[in-house]
Parts: sequence; C-alpha cells; structure tokens
Amino acid sequence: MARPRTHDIDSLLDAAERLLAEGGSSAVTIRALGQATGAPSGTLYHAFGSRADLLGRMWLRAAERFLTEQEAAIDRELEDEDEHGFEEAVAATVAVASVPAVIQAQAPDTATVLFRYRRDDILGQEISADLRAELQELDNRLLAVLTRLARGLWGKRDRASVETVAICVVDLPTAILINRRERVIEPLGVLEAAVRGVLSSRG
Repeated sequence: MARPRTHDIDSLLDAAERLLAEGGSSAVTIRALGQATGAPSGTLYHAFGSRADLLGRMWLRAAERFLTEQEAAIDRELEDEDEHGFEEAVAATVAVASVPAVIQAQAPDTATVLFRYRRDDILGQEISADLRAELQELDNRLLAVLTRLARGLWGKRDRASVETVAICVVDLPTAILINRRERVIEPLGVLEAAVRGVLSSRG
C-alpha cells in the first residue's frame, strides 16, 4: 500500500501564506517553509522548483480563489444572462465588488497575500515559463469577469464599459474595503453606494 502524502501542496501553500502574513515576502523561503511544515527541502524543491515559483504558486492560488468567488457571484445574480434587467446586473457588480470582504472573512491569510502586497512585490522575473503562462490565463479570466459584467449592464464590451466595471470591482474595493485604517462607517454599504453611483452616472 502506498504511503499517504503528508505534505500536500495546499497545506504547504497554507503555511507559506502564514509566513507571508507574519513576516512579509522575505520570510517566505524554502528553508523557512521546511522549518514551518517539517517537509524536507528535497520535497519542497520537487513541489515548487524554486523560491520564485513558491511565491508565484502562493499568489496564483490566492488569485484563483478570488476569481472563483467573483465568477460564482455573477452566476448567483445573473442565473439567466440572456434574460435580466439592469438592476440585476448592478446587483451582480456589487456582489463582485464585495468579494474582498468574503475572502477576508473566509481566509484571512489568503486575503493578506492578495490585498496587502502588490502582485509585482511577490512575483519576480525568475518564475518558470509554465507559471507565467498560468498567470496569463488568470489575467484572461479577470478580463472575462469584467467583460461579462459590462455586457450584462449595457450589452457592450468596449474599452470604456470594461474600464467602468474595473473601477467598480477593482478600484473602489481597494479604496474602501482594503484599508488598514479602522473605520466607524459600514464599508460594505459605502461600497455599494459608490458602485451604484458610478454605474448610474454612465447611464
């Protein structure tokens, strides 16, 4: 009978996220991950290939979780994408914009990876070609989310429509939800009002 794997990729990436949350990107090394998990260096190099790809895999998994939540939010709000009104599309946009709060509640360390550090702060130029291709596919998925909402709102996919959606689901959540300052206002309510304001101004 084969021996069970004691160091699966997800558990290793969970530990890498904790290292990042506690010590920043410089704390995420193959050696530190081995010390945190008990995994031999050979196992870690076999799993990730290099420290650059370890960081890249960690960021990619976090971003995939984020995009999956965004896609699910659209699915819930726009069950039939051919038969919906403007208000349903607005609700879908608000739901997508609120995903950072969902991730923060469900997986705080994953939220730290995505929201406290810029992508370029974590990903270096040394990542493998395979990982770079996966990151490009992730960018394509994000564009698909933005385009899907733009088409749902206005039946368009032109640059202005997509950029308007990006303001709602990228820029506004970053400014309102992803902020280290303590707030006395209810940020999700403010976010919804801001998103609705931007969308209504476009007409």
